[in-house]
Amino acid sequence: MRAVIDAHIHLDMYTQEQQTRILQGLDDANVEALVCVSNHLRSAGKLLELSKKDGRVKPAIGYHPEQVLPTEEEQSALCELLDQESSHFVAIGEVGLPYYMRKENPDISLNAYIELLEKFIRKAAQLDKPIVLHAVYEDAPIVCDLLEKHNVKKAHFHWFKGDKQTVERMIRNGYYISITPDCLYETEIQQLIQNYPLEQMMIETDGPWPFEGEFHGQLTCPNMLHRIAEKIAFLKKFDLGKVYRQLYNNTKEFYNLTD
Repeated sequence: MRAVIDAHIHLDMYTQEQQTRILQGLDDANVEALVCVSNHLRSAGKLLELSKKDGRVKPAIGYHPEQVLPTEEEQSALCELLDQESSHFVAIGEVGLPYYMRKENPDISLNAYIELLEKFIRKAAQLDKPIVLHAVYEDAPIVCDLLEKHNVKKAHFHWFKGDKQTVERMIRNGYYISITPDCLYETEIQQLIQNYPLEQMMIETDGPWPFEGEFHGQLTCPNMLHRIAEKIAFLKKFDLGKVYRQLYNNTKEFYNLTD
């Protein structure tokens, strides 16, 4: 096993016992770091604290879109935290648009979510930080418009799904995607792997989100990253060592991770 980095995990959503077990197992699994995205203000605070205890925890600050919008007070507090802790977090995220929530409730207005996302994108440009995006299917072109409007290049679309035109646009713009363990059994993700350049790819668990196939019933842990790397190498017909090196370097450079 070569060194890997989990490009997207919700570490604060695990129990304290599970967090301890995951962190204790990183060395054995040759996992060098975890890019830990936040769901809201409280989540961001927890991750910043965890990062002070373990330098392998690389926090991101954001507001997950698949929930009720934050209050004006929480939005202000998040922006203040972004300014105050700029040297202690690696990215803005997870942010984006509420695709799945709107599928369940089509009456949800998208405009307020777009406004909030644009605030985060402006902040990414201002602070010169990467941005981690939850933007799939027909939401992705809207997000691409906003990124282009504010000239934000360092964009990471995690667990991306979308049409061919959007994929081509994202590749042209230099945006990155990350691949989850569902690549072992989901045809849609396998096709994306074949079509997207390895040079713009990372790997993630999105833990504690559970997976099927060989990982059915298991706690999602960063050691699963190695199976993703193997699947990418198989699908792209690349040498496994090359895939490991490229994925590692991509993530290290994208998030400006220091030892």
